Amino acid sequence: MDRENHTLLVVDSSASHRFYLGTMLRKLKYAVHAAASAEDAVKLMADTLPSLVIMDFALPEMNGIALLKRMKQDQRLKAVPVIMQSADDGPGMREQCMTAGCMAYFKKPAAIEELYKAIEAGLDSPRQTVRIGTAFKVEVGDKKAPGGSSRQESVTDLSDGGLYIRTLTPDPVKAVVPLTLYIENRVIKATAIVLYVSKKTGGQYQGPGMGMKFITIDEKDRAFIRDYIKKQISQAPSL
Repeated sequence: MDRENHTLLVVDSSASHRFYLGTMLRKLKYAVHAAASAEDAVKLMADTLPSLVIMDFALPEMNGIALLKRMKQDQRLKAVPVIMQSADDGPGMREQCMTAGCMAYFKKPAAIEELYKAIEAGLDSPRQTVRIGTAFKVEVGDKKAPGGSSRQESVTDLSDGGLYIRTLTPDPVKAVVPLTLYIENRVIKATAIVLYVSKKTGGQYQGPGMGMKFITIDEKDRAFIRDYIKKQISQAPSL
């Protein structure tokens, strides 16, 4: 799935939370629009149909439930999935939001892993592990193996389950390839299978390459990747 082909709309009266959430979502390579009120959101949605809306309950003049009901009455907007957030997690809040038609509800600020899973579910994506944009080197192949060779390429997307390698010479789909990743001061050895090859020169991956899934990787290295991703996301400005 090309996430930059999906537009997320963040509706929140807090400028700091719009900026915080927008920054994190862009790090996850989503396209993001933002609105400060329900009326602003309605105007934005008239121009651009969002793939999913993340809205705060406590919006000025028209709260999140009222905006959601308005969307449900609109033939064009009624199928757009909505995730509701609220700083007030009082009794009945979750039930009220879910009954109104939300696909998910979170107390603010939502844990990014849980919010990511809800977004991917709303976009009908099978992906469950957080994936971020990156820029580091990887050695593809094993030159130490008998008759082996290797080449240096760039990793542009990374999760604890796999990665996207930008390359003009991708390996064939279903090929199993040894990899050596250089992340910060850590050297990670793994093998991965090629799931797909892309010839696109734009969009999510910003270049041709191959999407790969890890087959063998030390669990300590997988945990390191998971922590690395969390650290990169947490570098978004704090609320």
